[in-house]
Amino acid sequence: MTDVIGRLAALADGSPLDRARDNRPEARKHAQASYDALFAPKGPGSFTLQERFAVAAFVAGLHGQEETREFYKEQLVETGASPELQVAVASEVFEARTHGPYGHYPAGPLSLENSEGMVYGVGPTARHILGRRLATAFEHTHMLVFHPRDAAPASLQAMLDAGWSTTDIVTLSQLISFLAFQIRVIAGLKALNARAA
Repeated sequence: MTDVIGRLAALADGSPLDRARDNRPEARKHAQASYDALFAPKGPGSFTLQERFAVAAFVAGLHGQEETREFYKEQLVETGASPELQVAVASEVFEARTHGPYGHYPAGPLSLENSEGMVYGVGPTARHILGRRLATAFEHTHMLVFHPRDAAPASLQAMLDAGWSTTDIVTLSQLISFLAFQIRVIAGLKALNARAA
């Protein structure tokens, strides 16, 4: 697979939109390189591929992108994820989905945009299936997706306490940011493709 974005956007090889993307070869190349670095690294380290694809399926679900979520769910299955884990990930998407962003700015003019919203926590049954590491990662992920203004040392400390290294936390943040980019590009390409059709 050399173009995940093209596949998920259902672009036919050689189609006008596919050729239009060729006008930005570096953007296309680096988008795929980012995917490869995050989801097909030479050495994933302690942030396992199964954890990466579980988080990816969770993030795509939070964004309401079912086809992208299905893609990452399939990749999760390929890692040997148990049926219980697959169900737990899907259930947590249902439990965690909301609208945002929420959070609070430091006192000042932007405080007018402060808004309250869902504070997500993994329940005991799902926590048992996901394990402490992945459950904490889901909570941290939800905070970054819906409460970016509320990022604070306590969330990072919870990750460290759950066994995440600082390097893995940085990689998790990069993965979440990449998925936000990927999901939006795919949505835009699909809209353009539908209009052209």
